[in-house]
Amino acid sequence: MKQDYGQYRYTKKELLKYSLQSIMLCAAADYLFYQNWWAMAAAVPITVFFLKWKKRQLIRERKKLLNYQFKDALNGLSVAVQAGYSAENAVSACTRDLERLYPEDSDIVREFRYIESQQKVSVPVEELFLNFGERCHIEDIENFAAVFSTAKRSGGDMDKIIQTSARMLGDKIDVKKEIEATLAAKKAEQMIMSMMPAGIILYLQLTSPGFLEVLYGNLFGICAMTACLGIYLLSWWMGRRIVDIEV
Repeated sequence: MKQDYGQYRYTKKELLKYSLQSIMLCAAADYLFYQNWWAMAAAVPITVFFLKWKKRQLIRERKKLLNYQFKDALNGLSVAVQAGYSAENAVSACTRDLERLYPEDSDIVREFRYIESQQKVSVPVEELFLNFGERCHIEDIENFAAVFSTAKRSGGDMDKIIQTSARMLGDKIDVKKEIEATLAAKKAEQMIMSMMPAGIILYLQLTSPGFLEVLYGNLFGICAMTACLGIYLLSWWMGRRIVDIEV
């Protein structure tokens, strides 16, 4: 098993799910801003962009979860090495610990099972961690793999290296989680603020349909509503960028 975490392949169920989400969003935008079924023809190219955007989101979430899981893996490796295990045997002990913490199909369990299986055919453990770091595209794991490989080949203090790496990664993840908890309310506020313009238009259409009638079915209205939609999407994107903080 070799998974490139910079790539993501939709299952048929996910492809159907996110395609329907895109079509529903296009239908809602058409109803609020155009009320012209010809505008729904734009749903096809928009769905392609939506699927690409969603794939980037899924890749990002998967890598973040893997990074959090790797923190527990490092703690398991540290405990095993302190107990007197070699680096190779520590991987096997850590795999058993991860199997108790996470489901069998979780990425970290699959990766450590793969490393354990490759060790049995005499593949050096440092090469396996380097390969893991290259495939996951996660800076913390790449750095650990590079330090681990150098120490393994030069006979460094593995116990100290793993403990230091586990502590540093743990501190970094704790900061990330603290920031996420602090921003949770702001993200909710941003989502509510993003929905308010669409909510106002919907409210006017339901309560006073004649008030917005001049904006539908004519060139001026189409241009005006297109400009409003563009401003709305730009504001949503800027709001997402503001509350999206990387550590």
